[in-house]
This record gives sequence, structure tokens and C-alpha cells, in this order.
Amino acid sequence: MTGEVVRHDDAGAVAADVATRLLEELARVQAEGREPQIGLTGGTIADAVHREIARLSADSGVDWSRVVVWWGDERFVAADDPDRNAGQARAAFLDAVGADPGHVHEMPSTADAATVDEGAAAYGQAMRVHGAGEFDVLMLGVGPDGHVASLFPGHAALDVADQIAVGVMDSPKPPPQRISLSFECLNRSRQVWFLVSGEDKADAVRRGVAETGDIHETPARGVSGREATLWFVDDAAASLI
Repeated sequence: MTGEVVRHDDAGAVAADVATRLLEELARVQAEGREPQIGLTGGTIADAVHREIARLSADSGVDWSRVVVWWGDERFVAADDPDRNAGQARAAFLDAVGADPGHVHEMPSTADAATVDEGAAAYGQAMRVHGAGEFDVLMLGVGPDGHVASLFPGHAALDVADQIAVGVMDSPKPPPQRISLSFECLNRSRQVWFLVSGEDKADAVRRGVAETGDIHETPARGVSGREATLWFVDDAAASLI
């Protein structure tokens, strides 16, 4: 099996557990004297996690002005497009907890780069300048097809080995243009946390945690943490394992 499965009754319980664990991990890293670096994801379960973070942060001891925030992928659309993962995260928790805007590194929008490839190159450069070389915690969603970030089954981006971020021109789900971190970058993580809920994700979870499998068919299999890989799933998503 790839990683450890942490199973909960429903999506709400998943969100509460992930938010609690994340705040504990951020507090621990800050107690070591470091600024934690985290990677965020989008989607329904991530939004629930973010709202739990906002609810619990006041009593956590975490100094959000000393947390460095990145994204695993983003839609290459206008900056104010409601589909942007960054906008959803700001609305759900980043603004509320007092994150330092200088430490919140959004992926480029169409206002920032002429093409999706230029946007990917710019984000890679930002990570070289402001990153620490690894994530303390990287959170990722998983699609029903097994995709992770915006690395989709059968796509050429799965085999990119010399870039931090890649431009995706033909996403099978809209919008078609996206920026995604590469496997090489995603795997520079101390801990990787997959957040998955819903029966429609059950087969992807089954394939993701199986003993064997091809990352070209199930890209989520291609990401793991150096210290831990955790699959936070509800009963519906875990129904086939």
C-alpha cells in the first residue's frame, strides 16, 4: 500500500481532523524556530478543511504571519475568477487568520503571464527564491480519474523531470489551461496528505493505495512524503479498500 489510510465517517470529520493536525504541525515547526512551508489544494473537501482551520486557529498558537503558503495547482484564468483555488482559500481562511500577503504565493493568473507556460516558469522561479526546498505539509486532492494537482492520466506533464511547475494546455476538466507543480517538486515534501471524500472517488483511492500500479494511469501514486504519506478519507471514498 502507498501511504497510511486515515478513515473517518464523513467529510466533516475528515476536515476537522486534517485542520487539527495541520495546526499542530505548524505550531511544532514554529516551535523549532522555522517558518513552515505548506502546499494547498482546492476542491470541496479542501474548502471544508480551510473553514475548520479558520475556526480553530485562534486557540492553536500558530502565528500565520510566519507561515509560507503555496499551491499545488491553479486554473490559468483571470485573477478574480471564482474558480481560482487561491481566491477560495483567501475567502475561507487566509484573510481571517492574518496570513502575511508577502508569504502567500499565488500561481500566476492571465493578468500576470501571457501564456500558461510563462506562468509556470514564473512560479518555478518564485519557489527558487522564496521556497525552502521542500514543503513541511503538502495537501492534495484526488480526482475520480486518479489525477493529482493538475497532473492527469496519460498527459505528457507526468514525465516532466526538469521543471518545478508545468503548463497544462488540455485539462480534461474545465478550464483547460492550468499550472501544476511537477512530480519532482511535489515529492519534495516532508509530509503528503491526500484529502478525499465521496463515493465517486472510491476507485481512485483503491488504485492510489494499492500495492502496485502505474502513475500514468493513477497519477496520485506518483506523490509521497519523505516522512509520511497520509490518505484522509471518508467511508464513502474508502468503500473499495
